Amino acid sequence: MNTDPDCIFCKIIAGEIPSFKIHEDSETFAFMDINPANEGHALVIPKEHARDVYSVSDSAISATVKTAKKIAAAVDKTLNPDGLNLLQCNGPAAAQSVMHFHMHVLPRRNGDDLKLNWGLEAGDMDAIGQLAERIRDNL
Repeated sequence: MNTDPDCIFCKIIAGEIPSFKIHEDSETFAFMDINPANEGHALVIPKEHARDVYSVSDSAISATVKTAKKIAAAVDKTLNPDGLNLLQCNGPAAAQSVMHFHMHVLPRRNGDDLKLNWGLEAGDMDAIGQLAERIRDNL
């Protein structure tokens, strides 16, 4: 399995850095975020090191999403939040601070003022259609 000796998340998986582990299986590791956006904020990572969504293997991303669903259900049962975000960021502009693919399990409360949501404003349907065609061409 690919690991990076300089990656903080790889070090957490290896037990070299302590964490508040909440789940571990053969492919994934889940732990509490020590800089939580809200109470119950957890992270789910694959044990395989991959920098981002572009480089993570299909098996690792699948396992990570399955574990994120399990953790989300446990957080929901524990905290009964008003909502929950599953968030995955890629690159500095998207606020990825650790370059190891990971998903945030982020409980939400009405009025928490966490700035992840954007307003709903109708887009230009012609431009959206043209962009969809360009994206399909790259699949």
